[in-house]
Amino acid sequence: MGKKILLATEKPFAKSAVTGISDIFKKAGYEMVALESYKAKEDLLDAVSDVDGMIIRSDIVDEAVLSAAKNLRIVVRAGAGYDNIDLKAASERNVVAMNTPGQNSNAVAELVFALMLNLARGAFSGKSGSELRGKKIGLQAYGAVGRCVTPIAKGFGMEVFAFDPFVPAEAIQKDGVTPVNSLEELYQACDYVSIHIPKTKETVNSINFALLSRMKKGAALINTARAEVIDEASLLKIFAERPDFKYGADVAPACAAEIAEKFAGRFVFTAKKMGAQTEEANVNAGLAAANQIVAFFEKGDKTFQVNK
Repeated sequence: MGKKILLATEKPFAKSAVTGISDIFKKAGYEMVALESYKAKEDLLDAVSDVDGMIIRSDIVDEAVLSAAKNLRIVVRAGAGYDNIDLKAASERNVVAMNTPGQNSNAVAELVFALMLNLARGAFSGKSGSELRGKKIGLQAYGAVGRCVTPIAKGFGMEVFAFDPFVPAEAIQKDGVTPVNSLEELYQACDYVSIHIPKTKETVNSINFALLSRMKKGAALINTARAEVIDEASLLKIFAERPDFKYGADVAPACAAEIAEKFAGRFVFTAKKMGAQTEEANVNAGLAAANQIVAFFEKGDKTFQVNK
C-alpha cells in the first residue's frame, strides 16, 4: 500500500525542490501532501493526523504533533540541525527521526566567509580594513561544514586549524589541516574561530568568557551553528573588555540590541538564520529527505537516524 507523506514547511522549499520531492514520491507510489507557509499550530496538527512520514525544515515536531500523528513512522528534518524535533517523544512512539547531514554544508561554509569579509572590511564602510590572506582560521568541529570551509579558506591563502575530539587527527591532517589538542589552543592560536558544533545539553553556553578571553588581539568569532552555544553574558563581557573583539553570526543573539547600542562596527548579524538559505541547499536537502523516506519504507534503511 502506498504511503502518505506530509511536506510541512512553514518556511517553504524552493519550487524546484517541491517538484523534485513530489517526483520522488510519485515514482515510489506514495501520496504527497503539502502544508506550506502555515500560520497556526492547529494546521500542522490536523495535517499530520493520517500521514506515514513527514519532511520538515525549521518546523517544531513536539509531543503534541507526535501525539496527533497516529500513523507516523518517520520524520526527516531537511537540514543538519534537529533540535526542533523532540527525540525522546519520537522514540517513545517508535517514530524514526532523521536529518540530512552534508546537504547544506557548502551554503553554510560560503556564509562563513561572507561574515568574515564583512568584519574584516568594516562592513564596507569605506574605511581601511584587513585581508584574510595569511590569517589563521580555527574550526571548532570538523564535520561536513568544516570540510567545506577548508578549501575555501585555502583559496584565500589562510592557514586552517581544527579541533574535533571525534575525528582522528590523521583524517584532519589528510586535508592539509592542522589538528590541535584543545579548544583553548584553537581559540588562542587563530585570528578567526568558526563554530560548527550542534546544539546539545553539553554545548549550550559552552563558549564562555574563559574561552573567549584567550582569543588573539583583533580576533573574530564566527557562529553559523546555533545562538545558544554562546554564553551571552560572556559575549557581552568580552565585547566590553576587548575593544578589538568582533563577532559575526547568522542568527542574532538575544542581547543583539545591547551589542548594537554599545559596540557598533564590531559585529554582523543576518536578519534570520540563513546558513542554508540558498536554492541549491534547499533542493539538495529536500531531495535527500525524500529519498531517505523511500529508502526507510522500502529497505528499512535507518542510516541517518538521530534518535537511537
